Amino acid sequence: MDRDSINEARERLSGEQGTIIKDWGGRIPFALVYPNSYYVGMSNLGVHAIYGFLNSYVAALCERVFWEKSNAETGQMPVSIESQRPLTDFAVLAFSISYELDYFNVARILKASGIPLYAADRDERYPLVIAGGPCITANPAPLSPFFDCFGIGEAETLLPSMLPLISKGLGGNRSDFLKSLAALPGIYVPHYSGTQVKRQWVHNLDDFPVGSTVFPPKDETELGDLYLMEVQRGCNWHCRFCLVSNAFCPMRYRSLDNLLTQAERGLRYHKRIGLVGPAVSDHPQINELLSGLSHMGAGISISSLRVKPILPVVLGELVRGGARTVVLAPEAGSQRLRRVLRKGISEADILEAVGKVSEQNIQQLKLYFMFGLPTETDEDVEEIIKLTLRCKDILDRKRRGCRLTLNIAPFVPKAGTPFQWLPMEHPDTLNRRLSLLKRGLMPKGIKIKSESPFWSEVQAVLARGDARTAKVLAAIEEISLAGWRRAVDACRLDSDYLAHQEWDIGGELPWDMLDLGTGPGFLEKEMKRALTTTRTDAQKE
Repeated sequence: MDRDSINEARERLSGEQGTIIKDWGGRIPFALVYPNSYYVGMSNLGVHAIYGFLNSYVAALCERVFWEKSNAETGQMPVSIESQRPLTDFAVLAFSISYELDYFNVARILKASGIPLYAADRDERYPLVIAGGPCITANPAPLSPFFDCFGIGEAETLLPSMLPLISKGLGGNRSDFLKSLAALPGIYVPHYSGTQVKRQWVHNLDDFPVGSTVFPPKDETELGDLYLMEVQRGCNWHCRFCLVSNAFCPMRYRSLDNLLTQAERGLRYHKRIGLVGPAVSDHPQINELLSGLSHMGAGISISSLRVKPILPVVLGELVRGGARTVVLAPEAGSQRLRRVLRKGISEADILEAVGKVSEQNIQQLKLYFMFGLPTETDEDVEEIIKLTLRCKDILDRKRRGCRLTLNIAPFVPKAGTPFQWLPMEHPDTLNRRLSLLKRGLMPKGIKIKSESPFWSEVQAVLARGDARTAKVLAAIEEISLAGWRRAVDACRLDSDYLAHQEWDIGGELPWDMLDLGTGPGFLEKEMKRALTTTRTDAQKE
């Protein structure tokens, strides 16, 4: 093992609070692998949730493994934080995957650990390699040759039935073991699952409290001064581009009493509480929750604010709790495109929200937009400029010195959404439209941050890819756009088809092995409604 990896893990461990250290004797050792850095992974509440949940079982132990820049540069073997062991020492490698671009690191982690990349090349001598997370629940196909099985849905519903089988099956015939796993609800085992795998989800969130488990030093994560706790899951707004709205429903809330009790525990570690969920302010008792946290003396941060309704009490508590930046997501500049997306907000709603923000002691307002959306034209991009300047005018009149920043991301079609059949715009067009935005806004003092259109194109290939995509991930020698293109050419992958072509609704999809629970015909109807939206329709709202 590499001494630098061991020393780095020990240094991380020494700075943590809440780390769970368990004796290996008689327990199933799980490595929870997050295929990105410690900084990114420990900012992800899902990592905390799975780590705490697995370690709550007497018969199991779970240690964390990350992929650092130093690993990538040297190819050195990753080791666990808790005991500094290599992955080959564990019985199960449980990958938690949140972003498509982390697929590259999955392949590199297995290779660096001396574990055969392809599941077909592994037998009972090697750990069971499993994966879950948002990307996996949407479309596991691009990674399917690498993994023994996938969890489709929420871990709290999947792991309890898996653990007894893992305990019995480890060390036995791998084929028999995988057949037994394929019989479980929500478990997809390539080549063994014979029927559609139904996504599994928790019915009562109060049964599984989710909050920060391990507390690194403040500068070691993005949200280091917060105790994070999950308020709700799912979303009732059903935006047509959004995976959460379409494949992670129904909307579920944690009870007020449960949240306040959890917050009391969290305040032992941090004085600020981070409320996490796709639509936190939709909680039916949000006012009571904020009031209760305020009486405890807690500072408050909220992961997401909807433009409508934006509640003054929520803004007030955010500012009182130390927040100096507010993020709003209009997503599109024109009313027609917002209707295509099914955002359910008007320009008047957006300007009203900005007006309410300007009444608070806020130093920065961030607006999130997408470009390259289905049916988008240059005129729609010009509407982003006009809307942003109207927002800036409100801030200049009411709160001088408040910075306005735009975060711009290319639209990427996602499996499990109404837009799954639609193409991504070509990078050349995206770059031209991005230049339009910069010319119209940057001279006005508005900062623009944009995701790369070319890397977004890679993301689209991975999001809509099938098992053939794994060959590219296996072949890539250098994680760069040039390295990606060389591997795509060498493997003869039709990346244009995956990223830039519209697919027939009746055609077979790479993720047809899954039943995400959206109901027959729902996604097709929503896509057709989106594409028939006209400017006249939008003006009627």
